[in-house]
Amino acid sequence: MAELRLGPLLRYADGSSATVWVEASRPCTAEVRGDRGAHGEIRTFQIAGHHYALIPVTGLTPGTSQAYEVFLDGTRVWPPPDSPFPPSTLHSPADGDTVRVTFGSCRWAAPPDGGKDPVGPDALDTLAARIAADPDGERPDVLVLLGDQVYADETSPATRRWLAARRDLSDPPGSEVADYEEYTRLYYESWLDPEVRWLLSTVPTCMVFDDHDIVDDWNTSAAWLADMRATSWWRERLLSGLMSYWVYQHLGNLTPDELAADPLYAAVRQHPDGTDELRGFACRADADPASVRWSYRRDFGRVRLLMVDSRAARVLDEEHRSMLDPGEARWLREQALADRESYDHLLLGTSLPWLLPQLVHDAEAWNAALCRGDRGARWARFGEDLRRRADLEHWAAFPASFEALAALIAEAGSGPGAPATVLVLSGDVHHAYVAEPTWPSGGGPQARVLQLTCSPVHNSVPLSIRLGFRFGWSAPARLLGRRFAAHGGCPRPPVAWRRTGGPWFGNQLMTLTLRGRSARLRLEQARGNGVLKTVEESALTGS
Repeated sequence: MAELRLGPLLRYADGSSATVWVEASRPCTAEVRGDRGAHGEIRTFQIAGHHYALIPVTGLTPGTSQAYEVFLDGTRVWPPPDSPFPPSTLHSPADGDTVRVTFGSCRWAAPPDGGKDPVGPDALDTLAARIAADPDGERPDVLVLLGDQVYADETSPATRRWLAARRDLSDPPGSEVADYEEYTRLYYESWLDPEVRWLLSTVPTCMVFDDHDIVDDWNTSAAWLADMRATSWWRERLLSGLMSYWVYQHLGNLTPDELAADPLYAAVRQHPDGTDELRGFACRADADPASVRWSYRRDFGRVRLLMVDSRAARVLDEEHRSMLDPGEARWLREQALADRESYDHLLLGTSLPWLLPQLVHDAEAWNAALCRGDRGARWARFGEDLRRRADLEHWAAFPASFEALAALIAEAGSGPGAPATVLVLSGDVHHAYVAEPTWPSGGGPQARVLQLTCSPVHNSVPLSIRLGFRFGWSAPARLLGRRFAAHGGCPRPPVAWRRTGGPWFGNQLMTLTLRGRSARLRLEQARGNGVLKTVEESALTGS
């Protein structure tokens, strides 16, 4: 009999349809049955000995919710008979509904070996507890996870013991994951957490990778990549990371129409074992990153979300360094500007913040100039070493891309049909803040533009980060940053910005509440007593 190994994860949901992701123990037919007529079923597909299904569900009615169950070969496997949680539900939003978007990043999922959690309470666990306690109360319409869903390079004690039973950890990559099977272990550890498992079964999710999903500072520079490719373990890590990301995260990001048109998804499902097809895809993505698009668009009523790949789409050549390859940049522009009258809020999800503390921004721009060779070969070698040691690889480290994004935001937020807000959603930096840009030369948008950064969901916040980022926003830090920029010959950026909220430190989530042209922001932190405490709430628009 087929058993449910992982899931269900409610991924896509609109007014009439949804997709639900599961992993089963053997080949089978996976089925969803709603208590008000929703239904879908599909055969599993196989990758590396694992069996998965992304079940398309139809029969939903806008403005309603219905509980659902999962069956494998006709046997009910979800919810478990002893579940302490309310039924998992499929919610179909109606036009004009309020849209709630909860977001964050950086969830080190490993449970403690006993006793106190070393990184504090998990914000997703506490969100699940709140929803479960009041299932008819407020809940997100979508949970946006902005990277580091798993940590391939920072494994837990339990996973290290599992790895040691499988192979010799004295061989590279040591206690980091090495192949596809080891990636599956990370997802089990993350998504079998009871509270998180139930949460992901009842709240739709959008996901995108960041560096730790592959390795810390993934694609920092061309020299970094050359060094990684020279190791004995990198190729298998990268291919396995991309393959597992496609299965566990990327597929569920796609709409039903996109799935139906996806040639790789069709090929994987047509074969008894789709491993070779998926591995070939990953090999092509490694050889030519521009051949693959991980970015995607989702619409929630009059809210448009563009999730941007700011890791795999990079151009690393120092003379043409760019956060996005030309095709990816064109896609982003087209999606942001198409049918602007159809949305009131434009959300740009990028794992890495666009706006950083001014000192950090100027240091990264200065470092990019050094690495480009603007101050000579010796400075270039120093710059490359510093870039890796200090993680100087955000949007500011790609100056042309920073300016292009600023120009696109100004264009999208201006003119007839301009949205009420353009909001950049990011994580990565293990704290939260709000920053607001202005365009000193004029030509700024009518829309309110904000950088909203929220991280981590569950991870440590070292004292050095707390002190460094507090100082980074200060007036002395701003002056120091300009000294760096002057040494590198860096022009002033096309926008100025100021911090309007934070910094906040802790395990936390931000929630946007969007209705019509109004927008509100709430920041909540997980507390030791198992609750989310509101530490900031404010209106982002006047209407």
